[in-house]
Amino acid sequence: DGKWYKRAFADNGDIYGSMENEECKIDSIAQSWSVISGAGDIEKKESAMKSLENHLVDNENGLIKLLDPAFDKSKLEPGYIKSYLPGVRENGGQYTHAAVWLIIAESMLGFGDKATELYRMINPIEHARTKESCKKYKVEPYVIPADIYGAGNLAGRGGWTWYTGSASWYYKTGIENILGLKIEN
Repeated sequence: DGKWYKRAFADNGDIYGSMENEECKIDSIAQSWSVISGAGDIEKKESAMKSLENHLVDNENGLIKLLDPAFDKSKLEPGYIKSYLPGVRENGGQYTHAAVWLIIAESMLGFGDKATELYRMINPIEHARTKESCKKYKVEPYVIPADIYGAGNLAGRGGWTWYTGSASWYYKTGIENILGLKIEN
């Protein structure tokens, strides 16, 4: 779709992750997996990843959004994620699985410093460095959350902890993609 990959095509013909949308113009998963899967061509992958960084990495709040803008009033009906308020959970907040996939993709492209910076940015302890940041984050600083809210006065607030599989993705990514260790047998 120009500078990035579209996310999905609905049965009714709606397209998700298109520049032409008022909501969900860009989605993280399609960009990261164009690299991880090896399916995207090199020029398009690099453009897609740059677009992801420009539109979805929120350095101020220390999060990587799943999509932007969030679903709210458009005709698009993506299912349950639209039931969340804009910026909450998968609806324009950080979906931590996808945030980790971005880090994997950056490392696969050879951008180790960028991958490490993003890895550090989403580390829960980074959201609890000061009393003010703890009050904003509101969840345990030693547990990977499934999500971090991404808009308004909730931006930077951690979501569901303890049950998410993103903790294992985060750990695996740290070992294999950041440190470069490959575990065999």
